[in-house]
Amino acid sequence: MSRLTALIVLLLLITGVWLGSFFVLPLSIPADLAVYELKSGHSLKGIAKELKQRHVLRDPYTFILVGKLLGLQKHVKAGSYEFKSDLTAFQLLQKISRGDSIDYEIKIIDGMNFAQLKNELINNPNLTHLIDKTTVSDISQQLSLSHNSLEGVFYPDTYFFNRGDSDLKVLKRAKINMDTHLNALWQKREPTVLIASPYEALILASLVEKETALREEQPLIASVFFNRLKMGMRLQTDPTVIYGLGEHYLGKLHHQDLKKDNPYNTYTRKGLPPTPIAYPSKTAIEAVLHPQHTAYLYFVGKGDGSHYFSKTLAEHNQAVLQYQIHQPR
Repeated sequence: MSRLTALIVLLLLITGVWLGSFFVLPLSIPADLAVYELKSGHSLKGIAKELKQRHVLRDPYTFILVGKLLGLQKHVKAGSYEFKSDLTAFQLLQKISRGDSIDYEIKIIDGMNFAQLKNELINNPNLTHLIDKTTVSDISQQLSLSHNSLEGVFYPDTYFFNRGDSDLKVLKRAKINMDTHLNALWQKREPTVLIASPYEALILASLVEKETALREEQPLIASVFFNRLKMGMRLQTDPTVIYGLGEHYLGKLHHQDLKKDNPYNTYTRKGLPPTPIAYPSKTAIEAVLHPQHTAYLYFVGKGDGSHYFSKTLAEHNQAVLQYQIHQPR
């Protein structure tokens, strides 16, 4: 074997070992680096330098070179990346170029109100907290809300985010999501429905949402509310009274609570309350935009989650006796 051939073989072996270590050899992951937070704006060179300093990459230059040869330097995505013990440098390069990051999540649940949602947001350790230092008016202004209330305007769903995103950013996405769904549903509403605006639809849908957990009952509940509104009757729905009591509600409504007048007491005031009282589901919104046509004016819980619907007060009083007063405790 000539010296030139031997040199070529040696170079191929060195290159093979060099590339093999990049593609096959697992990285040295420190115990305190289970998740790597990649900030927006980082270049391959900056990432390689940081990971070298943190004793993850043995050879930052190969990391940069391979990334550039594969054209990945323009596709680096910020996010939270999980570092497993068998992760190679090449797999890491693929992860950050695909955006294969960890998704954190926050859930806005049907029937939740803003006080409950705010508690979920400010207690989430993966979010940057802004709303706990901001007034409702300021948040409403930043979200371009037409009403100075944060009830009803966020769409119930699961929202994924990167670690360090702000809670306000999550709310903006939830608001856009609600706007999109509400506007689409509003365009398809029943022409004769007695609602003047999409916001009124949110208000009434929030009452329907709080009155029943059964989707099939929502159009019936909506029909009762519409029939009462047509006749000028008060809605007399307990969830609005509970909402109006706020922190003074201790888990059980008393007869005197129904007499305490405030804008949300539908026992003392006619019409809709001034704002929604919760975040309504899509089905609740659909129920108020396409209510069933009935003659029902009353409903009472049967104790199993469902309701008995009545056309007359006499029938309703009988149902109350049957399903509530005479129910075994």
